[in-house]
Amino acid sequence: MDTISLLALLLSLSAGFSILNHHTLRVPATIGMLVFSLLTSLLVMILNPLIPAYDLQALPRSVLGAINLPAALLNGALSLLLFAGAMQVNVGHLRAKLASVMALSVLGTVLAVAFLAIAAWSVFPLLGHTVPFAWCIVLGAILAPTDPVSVVGMLKRLGLPGPLQAVFAGESLFNDGVGVVIFGVTIGLATGHSQGVTASGIALSFCREALGGGFLGALTGWIALRVLKEQRDPHIDLLTSLALATGTFSIANQLGMSGAIAVVVAGLCFGTRYSHSIFDEASRKELDVAWNLIDEVLNVLLFMLIGFEILEITPHLFTVLATLAVIPLSIAVRALSVLFSTLPVHLRQWERGRVLGVLTWGGLRGGISVSLALGLPPGDLRDLLLPVCYGVVVFTIIVQGLTMERVARRLYPASPSQPQ
Repeated sequence: MDTISLLALLLSLSAGFSILNHHTLRVPATIGMLVFSLLTSLLVMILNPLIPAYDLQALPRSVLGAINLPAALLNGALSLLLFAGAMQVNVGHLRAKLASVMALSVLGTVLAVAFLAIAAWSVFPLLGHTVPFAWCIVLGAILAPTDPVSVVGMLKRLGLPGPLQAVFAGESLFNDGVGVVIFGVTIGLATGHSQGVTASGIALSFCREALGGGFLGALTGWIALRVLKEQRDPHIDLLTSLALATGTFSIANQLGMSGAIAVVVAGLCFGTRYSHSIFDEASRKELDVAWNLIDEVLNVLLFMLIGFEILEITPHLFTVLATLAVIPLSIAVRALSVLFSTLPVHLRQWERGRVLGVLTWGGLRGGISVSLALGLPPGDLRDLLLPVCYGVVVFTIIVQGLTMERVARRLYPASPSQPQ
């Protein structure tokens, strides 16, 4: 299948599922896309053995193989999705809550990896299968970071206080890069490809990727704004922002830095007061509309592909039981990591409880976790961990995503739409 035919198929399916969702479920577009693609995949899996003359899974699997979700997302679409999400963050609120964001993004992610690894390593033998501790750490690294695509999309329809929204979005944008870095280190240790690596070496590598990526993003973002200051053409604004997002991501990866963190910082540069002084109102509006469209299209395609990826999974009794066990563990681990990473933050007890509740239940996982799981090396451990990761992602998106608004309204009833 050539590129234009593949794109036509994906856009046609996404349009059809969107129309079905609009007339039936009426849930947020991304969640509806995931539900209908899941139902379609399950229908194909049920009908396939009933029609032995045809392999109904051949076409969708060939499409998934041609797209290669891990490469398409982690090395391509992620730069645009993160940039679009970062542009929507209130930089003033983020600056005021920067300590909380950094604590959640770095310390919280590390704690989540450790807690989930220990919990999974303890529970798996009780279910009849022992998983090496190194691979439990890999599982923790896959499921620890919240997904910026899911979280930023969710924040659009919630009326949480402005500073809390900034913490929410900032954490999800930055811990994505942190999670990918941790995954790269842990998968190397688990597969034996990083033998001889010391703790100090890992720390230096982490700092180079994270801090180097942040510095690069700030530099490229500043350069782009200086270039745009001398002209007033909305088309040039859009092209420059596209070049900034993709170029920053690519350069960071080439230099061994975190492309995700770099592109987030570059995107945040477009949300500063300085950037707003560069663009007139009409140009800024056109730029926001264009990036919202890019964000919506990529979101829809991503969630549809997540639903179809179930065709890559072969369920077993252990994986079903393990998934049912890890889902509540992942929620508990999220709560503990948020609690311990934000202990230095001075909040009233009730306010701390509200923040803990919202951040815990809003800790959605998404395409990044699925892509990392699909990128595991072939083998028995991949066959065991992939369904578990997939099950947790689907649960958080559908169950937590659909109930998050109710949780937010209960915890913040007095401020449905007013920032605080």
